[in-house]
Formats: sequence, structure tokens, C-alpha cells
Amino acid sequence: MNRRELLAGLGAASFAVTSTRAQGTQAMRYTAVALQTVCDAVNQDKNKRSAHARMEAAIGRVRGQIGSAKGFLKGFNGYDVKLVVLPEYWMTGFPLRESREEWQDKAAIDPDGKFAEKLSGLAQSMGVYLCSNHYENDPNFLDLYFQSNVIYGPNGDQVLRYRRMISLYTPSPYDVWDQFLDLYGAEAVFPVVETEIGALGTIASEEVLYPEVARMLAFKGAEVLLHPTSEVAAPGLTPKHITKKARAIENIAYVVSANSAQIIGTPVPAASTDGMSIVLDHYGRTLAEASQGETLNANAVLDIGALRDTRKNTGMTNTLSRLPTAAFAPAYAAANHAPANRTPDAQMIERADAIAHQQAVIDRLAASGVLK
Repeated sequence: MNRRELLAGLGAASFAVTSTRAQGTQAMRYTAVALQTVCDAVNQDKNKRSAHARMEAAIGRVRGQIGSAKGFLKGFNGYDVKLVVLPEYWMTGFPLRESREEWQDKAAIDPDGKFAEKLSGLAQSMGVYLCSNHYENDPNFLDLYFQSNVIYGPNGDQVLRYRRMISLYTPSPYDVWDQFLDLYGAEAVFPVVETEIGALGTIASEEVLYPEVARMLAFKGAEVLLHPTSEVAAPGLTPKHITKKARAIENIAYVVSANSAQIIGTPVPAASTDGMSIVLDHYGRTLAEASQGETLNANAVLDIGALRDTRKNTGMTNTLSRLPTAAFAPAYAAANHAPANRTPDAQMIERADAIAHQQAVIDRLAASGVLK
């Protein structure tokens, strides 16, 4: 079986820009929810069976929360909940001392497996676009798992799959860049899906710190940036919270960012990641923000029609139309920062090796005079 045949197990089309846009404007205003829910981590589970039972319980808990949100918010503001964003690795938590084999076995799901079916069924039964961040296997990279953002449509289809591009310890497409492009093509790198609720793109966790990720999505027309995250919350502004606003402003896009409501079941203090789920409009203004605990309070009505009008207006604030891309291109082309194909043999990188790769980049930039 060749690599192209293996794609049948993944569905390469789910990476690409696709269109499910309905005619008319009836869905141009709707409620979006950044659902702040507890992550019950599977690190405490000694075997696959126990871990999968915990993950199934998480899906059941979230099903109830989404159902409650739909009923409550429709009665509150009159608009249907059409979009739900879940926090980063909400079903499992993140690997601590587990080996690649252990984590892949108990926490990484198959794109066409039982958990994917459950998430598709959840989106379909609730009639929402559901964005889930989870660890995922790939039949073309058997010794790796990826952290993925997957959007499930209200018809149960997997309408978008994004593999996290920037990650220090978890494998990314950039680590196997040549193979990934050969298999899935450039459209798989920063996919955008057009739907009846707007053009959706996703950002994973700390990638919100990198303006290029959101910009690539905006270049493809993304209007709503979905951001599953699991981050430190604080009374003051944090780096991620600042950059969420920047990504909204500079791309004239809504941002729907869902943070964890604690991660329980690990040695890390549970409330280290709790709070600050937020919905921002295309001016960077806070439409809704959550405090700590499990909550649907980070919800807001998105007006896609108003966003589209703003993007077509002339004036100084239309940053997308004034972007001098040709002036930036030579510097990007000449830059010699993190190299692609960190693990060309498609093997899991060890933490010490990841730091060594990073140190090599720092040393090279210092030697070239970029870093003083």
C-alpha cells in the first residue's frame, strides 16, 4: 500500500479549504461560545481502557454543557449557538512522564476512530460547529502523533483539520516538512473552511504568540479565529491575552479563545490554568470574558455581516488592504531561523534533543549578528 492509499484512513480533503456556505444571510448573526470546561487528565490512568473511559466521560460532560448553553443562551439573547470552541487537549491533558508509545496508545485518537465518531455525533446532535483540540494519530507517520484542531460540522462531517505547526516538544508538520507537503499539499498547512457562519480558521495554544499563523489564515479569508488554549490566567494581562487582541485587530477578525477550567489529575496545581476564556470582536474589543471555573460566560453574538462590511471599508483602520507584503517578502525569504525537517526520519524527538535544536538556532543567529 502506498502513501496515497493510506490517506483513505485520514481524509486529506479535511485539511483543505472547503466550502459549505449556505445561500442568504440568515446565519450571519449567531452565538459563539468559548466553553471553559475542566480537563480530567489521563496521566493518572495506567492503561488504555481506563484512559478511554475517562475521555468518554469528558465527552458526556461536555455534551450536557453544550446542551445547557444552547437552551440558556437562546432564551437570553435570542440567537442560536452555532459555534463552540473547546479548550486545548480537553479530553486528556498533556503528556508528562509518558513515553511516545504510552501517550499514543492511551491519549491520541484516530481520525476515523471511535472518538472522532463521538465528536462528530456530538456536533451533529447539537447542531453546532465544534472545534476540538486533541492528540491525533496519522497512518502516514506511525511513530508520531500530532496535536490537532479539528472542526466538526453540524452535519457530522469533519470540515477542517489543522495540525499544530509550532511546538517545542510535540511533533509538528514542520518537523517532517517535506514528507507532510508531499502527502497533503500546501493547503493542509493553514486550512480555512468557508461555512454558513463565516470562514473559520484555527490557532493552537501558544501559536497565538506568532502573528504569522493568524496572518496566514487571514490571507485565506478567515473571519473567525478559533483558539483552543490551556494557559496561565492572571488578574493582569498575560502575553497570550495581549496577543489575542492583537490578532483580532491586525486581521480584522473575531477571536474565540477557550481556556481550561482547571486540569485535574496531575501533580500540577489544578487551577494553574483556569479562567480568561474570551470572545473578541474585529476591533480587539472584549465582547465577553470568563472568570474561573466551568462556565459558558465567554459567549457573544458574532455579526459576520458587520465584519465583512468593515473589511471592505476604506480608511486607515483597514490594515489588511494596506499590508505591503512585497516589502516583507525578501526578509522572510532570507531569514534563517528554525529549520524544517527537525526529525526527517519521522521519529519522536526527545526533550533534550528539542532543546539542543533550539540552542543551535540561537547560536547561529548570534553568530550571524541577528542576536547581540
